[in-house]
Amino acid sequence: MSGIGRVLVIVYGILALGAFGRSLVQIIERFDHAPLAFTLSALSATVYIIATLALIFAGSRAWYRVAWVTISFELLGVLVIGTLSLIRPDLFPEATVWSFFGMGYLFIPLVLPFLGIWWLVKHPPVGADATEDAAVQVAS
Repeated sequence: MSGIGRVLVIVYGILALGAFGRSLVQIIERFDHAPLAFTLSALSATVYIIATLALIFAGSRAWYRVAWVTISFELLGVLVIGTLSLIRPDLFPEATVWSFFGMGYLFIPLVLPFLGIWWLVKHPPVGADATEDAAVQVAS
């Protein structure tokens, strides 16, 4: 992994640490105030941790799939929670990592999954194309 891949891993790692720390403090100090928001922050932290690991090990087909699943889930989460936080702010008396499309994190949660998906498309695991071509030839 080099170039943009390293940058993605670093940004995902920083976001994972930030989201984990935020959710831990929120849950410990005032969980009763906004359980949904704080649980979603913990969920986003988990997604970022797994996505970071998956990007690091994305050279293997299994981790590459895990990266696709976590980054796709992240994109869905930021779009759904971002939209809900705009149209139903009463559901979120406290912000989550994905509230307002990641506004509290400079919209990085909104941009990052698009960059992650782009990187995954451009960098499939080594030998993935050859394996898929062989499978197609056997099937025909």
